[in-house]
Amino acid sequence: MNAMKNKVQLIGHVGNDPEVKALDGGKKLANLTIATNDYYINDKGDKVEQTEWHRVTAWGKVAEIIEKYVTKGKEVAIEGKLTHRSYDDKEGNKRYITEVVVNDILLLGK
Repeated sequence: MNAMKNKVQLIGHVGNDPEVKALDGGKKLANLTIATNDYYINDKGDKVEQTEWHRVTAWGKVAEIIEKYVTKGKEVAIEGKLTHRSYDDKEGNKRYITEVVVNDILLLGK
């Protein structure tokens, strides 16, 4: 049951070409966004599409796979954990980020 405490699984389309950086020691870091779509029926009986955007970060081997094979528009399935962090921007304001740290990726579609 411990493996289910903080687990996120998403299937969606990549919203931008991934930004991949090589860090000291050669370890890679990939940042990208993924859009997921959901549908519901409103009070008038109309089908409404709702898109959610997710900030995604990957490290090491997963980042290398993303660098080689993932581009904007590609459909992917990811699994990871939800994390929260904060930083101070240039004006000294505290900013908060929620993101999915990926530990596994599956390339879907063509």
